[in-house]
Amino acid sequence: MFEQFAAGARTAVASAVDEASLRGDRRIGTEHLLLGVLHEPGSVRALGTDLTAARAALDTLDRSALAVVGIDVQGVERPPVPASRKRAPFTSGARAVFPRALAETRKARSRRIAPEHLLLALLDCESPDPAADLLAELGIDRTAVRERIRETGR
Repeated sequence: MFEQFAAGARTAVASAVDEASLRGDRRIGTEHLLLGVLHEPGSVRALGTDLTAARAALDTLDRSALAVVGIDVQGVERPPVPASRKRAPFTSGARAVFPRALAETRKARSRRIAPEHLLLALLDCESPDPAADLLAELGIDRTAVRERIRETGR
């Protein structure tokens, strides 16, 4: 399927892989795909937020999840993550985004999957999916984002 990705979408997926690595995560999830898409200026405009805010919101979600199980990480600095030569796999949720992005591409009558198609597919994620939780933490109005993407696509 990756042969159907336009250059921007490939860059977004590669950025998602980098984001997972930077966070020390062993798998690439929908939250990483959302961070990867935020490397694209059009996605930043459509979402009305930026990569720095999304990373901070994801850190907040992580701290909250750890607090639920009694782990307080306030004031604890994350140690540097050692580089790994192993390629991290995609979670099932992240893998499910790609066919939805292809469906969005076809709906738009485009030939290649673009970053906005990935973003539209990520907007369809429902809680407890990490991307859905991140969008909620950022206060993103999904309907407004879809409208902005469709307006710029005309």
